[in-house]
Amino acid sequence: MPEWDELPGAVRATCKEVAGRVRRGVLHQGSERDVLVLGAKTVVAAMGAWMLARHFLPSAVATFAPFTALVALQTTVYRSVRHCAQYLIAMTVGAALAASLAAAVGIHGWTFGVLTLAALALGRVRRLGEQGTQVAIVGFFAFSSGQGRIDYIGHLVASVVIGALCGLTAHLVLAPARHTRHRQEAVADLYEGVRRRVNVLADTIESENADAARVEQLRHDWRRLSADADRIRHAIDAETENGRLNPRRSIAGAAEALPRAQEAVDVAQRGLDHVRSISRSLHYALDNGELDAVPASFRTAYAALLRTAADALEHIGRTVRTEPRLLGEILDRTTAEFDHAQKEALNAPDAHPAVFTLQGTLLTDAGRLVAELRRGHRVLDPTA
Repeated sequence: MPEWDELPGAVRATCKEVAGRVRRGVLHQGSERDVLVLGAKTVVAAMGAWMLARHFLPSAVATFAPFTALVALQTTVYRSVRHCAQYLIAMTVGAALAASLAAAVGIHGWTFGVLTLAALALGRVRRLGEQGTQVAIVGFFAFSSGQGRIDYIGHLVASVVIGALCGLTAHLVLAPARHTRHRQEAVADLYEGVRRRVNVLADTIESENADAARVEQLRHDWRRLSADADRIRHAIDAETENGRLNPRRSIAGAAEALPRAQEAVDVAQRGLDHVRSISRSLHYALDNGELDAVPASFRTAYAALLRTAADALEHIGRTVRTEPRLLGEILDRTTAEFDHAQKEALNAPDAHPAVFTLQGTLLTDAGRLVAELRRGHRVLDPTA
């Protein structure tokens, strides 16, 4: 056996990464611990199913028990029940098809072809989902190994039932952890990241010596935050599914918290589109020197508008329910700041046309951001 130092660098790096995930999974709650727990439950359920099937059933069908346990142990209880039901239906259809053909016309090459054609056609039924291919697989076993005999099919059904019971029992004994609070915290972290960078954007616009590198970094940050929002959205969807049929309790109000978190992510995602556009316009204005020609009064008013919008983002992204009256007051101030910025843009009639265009572009994006925040306020707090 080779020594550790003799292993290739890629192998050592992979081993260290796996060891790190295991250590983090043991020490901290989260997705890495969920993977460890699911793996442990799968090993125990598959081993138990195989041992029971070997003890009570012929060895020819014993393999179906641990395989069914694998099917029955998905990341969520709901998905496990759905996959298990789909597999049982597919298995029943495949076994019944094989038994019917064997009893009606016998075991022949051409009947095997008919079985394959029928199984593939039935396996495409949408309700069977990913388990559609099992119609053909189980049909092949029942037709070839079992010769279509009823006793073999009965043992096959029993093996599948054993595997399903072992898998689902493992989920009931140790159900998947609930992560509603973690999803809320992820949304809050997303909003905090957006809020801080909107304030940076405001400082950059107001500064007499705006830094182009700073704006470029902001553009990279917006793209990263948008990708984070996508990941958070998928995580919320997964947690919503995790709550179905899960015997574990979650935090109070989890049924309302997850849809609200999803709506908040949607608001953040659309808001990011607008601040990305503002950063893009600012970047171009710095490149061609147009920003230096923009009146300082407009830049100050526009920066104040962005800072007030950042305050609104802070309230929308909180893990606790937003106080509608306070958020409404902040959004009213945002609208007032927007009107003030518009007036400042109109107070320089002798400005260069390019400056008017830049101011109009910045105001359009800011107006859309304010409208998005108000829309989010109505969606998240319908009674406001």
